[in-house]
Amino acid sequence: MKANNKPLILVTNDDGFDAKGIESLIEVSREFGEIVVIAPDISRSGMSHAITIKEPLRISRISENDNLTIYSTNGSPVDCIKLAINQVLPKLPDLILSGINHGSNSSISVIYSGTMGAVMEGCIYGIPSIGFSILDYDKNADFTASKIYARYIIRNVLNSGLNKGTCLNVNIPKGLSHELKGIKVCSQAKGMWKEEFDKRTDPHHCEYYWLTGSFINLEPENDATDEWALSNKYVSIVPTIVDFTDYNSVNLLKNLENDPSHL
Repeated sequence: MKANNKPLILVTNDDGFDAKGIESLIEVSREFGEIVVIAPDISRSGMSHAITIKEPLRISRISENDNLTIYSTNGSPVDCIKLAINQVLPKLPDLILSGINHGSNSSISVIYSGTMGAVMEGCIYGIPSIGFSILDYDKNADFTASKIYARYIIRNVLNSGLNKGTCLNVNIPKGLSHELKGIKVCSQAKGMWKEEFDKRTDPHHCEYYWLTGSFINLEPENDATDEWALSNKYVSIVPTIVDFTDYNSVNLLKNLENDPSHL
């Protein structure tokens, strides 16, 4: 990597280093700085904040030219961030980008998302971090509109920064750029996945299961949420934090504090 004054930008995803979404994000991010990509060697979607502790991590350099170096690893998206910061990069990156994920990470999906797991790991290190997702699971999805909005958001964050401990969860509707209405800064919609398991039998007569299900939006009329924005053709941005504390409940639970001798 060449020494220069350009921002050092770390790029990862959970769909694998050769996914079309990360190729689009690399294309845009190269306009802004020195790019290092460390991404999983295969799709590792739905890994949330998982880390690898029961097998060795390996990393391979795929290519290096101009302002772009690409590595792959057998680890999770969070492993990618940890490896980058502790073993690969000469300094902390100025920005972490994750995606562009093939499929939505809005509402409660944020807690399952490997894309956002990587971004939240960036938050722990105090690094401005952004996760990008498109509401299209097709491996050959059209990322034209996504690149336009990613470019705009990346430029804004590089210029203005983010609050320490805050990252951005950006979801982009499927569609052409002229079909999208703009950006809405939103709250995370209350929702849940209703899981169903497809029970099957393999050739050895052993039972196995495939996880399926459908998303239930618990506040479909709330126009302040990401789900509403996306269903109305807006790009949603949800500022997201790592701190899970419910501060409203702290005082309510103070009565549980006690002298251990009274237990």
